[in-house]
Amino acid sequence: MKDTQLAQITLTDDSTGAIANPIHLSTAYKHPKLGQSTGFDYTRTKNPTRSTFETCFAKLEHGIASFATSSGMSAIQLICNLFKPHDEILVSFDLYGGTFRLFEFYEQQYDIKFKYVDFTDYEQVEKEITDKTVALFIEPISNPQMIAIDVKPYYQLCKAKGLLSIIDNTFLTPYLSTPLAEGADIVLHSATKYIGGHNDVLAGVVTVKDESLAQQLFDFHNMTGATLSPIDSYLLLRGLKTLHLRIERAQSNARKLAEKCQSLQAIDEVLYSGQTGMLSLRLNKAYSVAKLLENLDICIFAESLGGTETLVTFPYTQTHVDMPDAEKDKRGIDEYLIRLSLGVENYEDIERDIIQALDKAQIGEIV
Repeated sequence: MKDTQLAQITLTDDSTGAIANPIHLSTAYKHPKLGQSTGFDYTRTKNPTRSTFETCFAKLEHGIASFATSSGMSAIQLICNLFKPHDEILVSFDLYGGTFRLFEFYEQQYDIKFKYVDFTDYEQVEKEITDKTVALFIEPISNPQMIAIDVKPYYQLCKAKGLLSIIDNTFLTPYLSTPLAEGADIVLHSATKYIGGHNDVLAGVVTVKDESLAQQLFDFHNMTGATLSPIDSYLLLRGLKTLHLRIERAQSNARKLAEKCQSLQAIDEVLYSGQTGMLSLRLNKAYSVAKLLENLDICIFAESLGGTETLVTFPYTQTHVDMPDAEKDKRGIDEYLIRLSLGVENYEDIERDIIQALDKAQIGEIV
């Protein structure tokens, strides 16, 4: 059923029978008369194309309201408006470097405390909760170490303690996981990634199932103006139509490559959760990451994920460049770690490309 829902995700225009939704570019809307509205007044507040995407996405997520933002980082920033000085949030120890950078800014600028914890250790996390703790922020598959977290116990913990459970579901998407249906309070995505799926749209989305949270986020969304453009909203709707096909193919490619890399002497460690198209590899010290990246023919050295192309990223100087070296060391983010976002290409082509690039990247004896 989810496949069918995605394939037919858009809402048709009843007056024309259009299967693809129109793009409404108008920023202002005519009022019938004083005190009356068509439901649309000003695009920052509400736009027909964006509203269509938000309505469709909220339904996918089992939520009551979604808020499409201008980037994944603006989606996190939208949620941060819920916090006040001296609040404390427990955060995944291993997480996206851009999120770490934003939280460091909020801590220094607004005195909001972000405490990094290991969500694989439930008992330790429970001990870290204080009377100032207001939320848990979890990446269910961490970036870039691909650590899988059993999040369901934390939904119960949050309910018992009166905390918000916030899930960054960018890697899993609503196709593989719907945290709101399982007990989460807030779900966010960098929709730039798998939701858009073609490396041509910058977007984020936040979804909730509580009326009070929805109203607060609506107000923040409108006031800050970090709203998604009509064209980008349309591109997300288009991307959702093939989400299931792309996820299945990328996941299949990642599983095959993870298995293959287990047998390669060039690879010291394969980091894969078993789900999604996201995979990290730690090269043996006899190999040069720089030479590997220079010799890729089919896979692309670029900083993003979730598109149709296989991308290879170097977290040390890309996604986690602003994380202090000491913090990177704690998380195992070193100069031999690469992150792959498997695309939808032919698997054999991907494997051949990685192996030939590795062959050219050897600079010493394997240790």
